[in-house]
Amino acid sequence: MSVTISDEVLQQLQMSDAELLREISVLLFQQERFTLGQASQFARMSQLEFQKLLARRQIPLHYDLAELREDVKILEANDWR
Repeated sequence: MSVTISDEVLQQLQMSDAELLREISVLLFQQERFTLGQASQFARMSQLEFQKLLARRQIPLHYDLAELREDVKILEANDWR
């Protein structure tokens, strides 16, 4: 699925594409609809960068075994070493 957001809307919001992706990621993470790995990937940030963003906003991490497994899959898929 693709969603197109016009430049006009972004200008009205005074946000860049990257900022909007981060905001959506944070919102979905807070609602526990995204794991940490999913949220950071959607935001196009490393997990560490995304964790720092959450920390600056004083948003607690929710992280369980299922999320750890998901993150390992993502790291393996990206051939992280």
